[in-house]
Amino acid sequence: MIDREIAAAADLSRPPLTPGGIPERRRTGRVVTDAELTRGGAVAFSEEDADGVPVLVLRPTGGDGPPVLHLHGGGMVAGTRRSDLHVLAEWVEELGVTLVSPEYRLAPEHPHPVPVRDCYRALTWMDRAGFAPPVVAGTSAGGGLAAAVTLMARDRGGPAVRGQLLMCPMLDDRCETPSSHQFLSGTTWVRASNLTGWTALLGAARGGPDVSPYAAPARATDLSGLPPTYVDVGSVDVFRDEAVDYAARIWRAGGDAELHVWPGGCHGFDQLVPDAVLSRRARAARIEWLRRVL
Repeated sequence: MIDREIAAAADLSRPPLTPGGIPERRRTGRVVTDAELTRGGAVAFSEEDADGVPVLVLRPTGGDGPPVLHLHGGGMVAGTRRSDLHVLAEWVEELGVTLVSPEYRLAPEHPHPVPVRDCYRALTWMDRAGFAPPVVAGTSAGGGLAAAVTLMARDRGGPAVRGQLLMCPMLDDRCETPSSHQFLSGTTWVRASNLTGWTALLGAARGGPDVSPYAAPARATDLSGLPPTYVDVGSVDVFRDEAVDYAARIWRAGGDAELHVWPGGCHGFDQLVPDAVLSRRARAARIEWLRRVL
């Protein structure tokens, strides 16, 4: 059951995403304003070019801080470099981080491997530009991309990644976990929407034997050698079981992972109703983990 405070404030009546509905989803996405980014003057932002990938860079007013590469959500088919930042700009204000948010290209016009390559290009640009090793963070589809970029950095010998922060991450194209089958309606991201997003990214390969872990990180057979990891997800989320399994597999490989399953949290609850008690708890736990890692 969805937390009552969140259910009362969130729009849970939106129909599932279909291939034909992708343009509409893009048109009606939340627009994060300049005022939300600057948080009353505490944050400055600039538009920059990361080797052909547009990036939005948020800095504490007056200087740079420890870097975070954040990859936005949108089911692989929607969202922009401003998405999610109405909430995540608080990391810049409260922790003094410099947050880099790339505009990776979207499926289905740009299927795998284009989105993850764009995100990895932003990471390599940060390295060449002199940033310290960042935490790679992401929300939903961006959480899956963050996990994929971290795997790529491990497998390619760099750039160095200080940690990965995976918020309600989209990790498994097979869509066969119990939670993937459990939520068919009445919440913010349902099974049908998830199938639409994965099929847009992978086409006929979705769910088959040949999907790369850089497309669907749950496919990775080796999760050793990863940096400190934070995973969180709501209990009322199609991604619940794959997120829990990803953290558990990092533990089994000898890695460092912190896992939170927020009771009554639907997909993206803290973005949708940021002032809810549950949302504030989730954001505070992430900030505490970031403070320790950075």
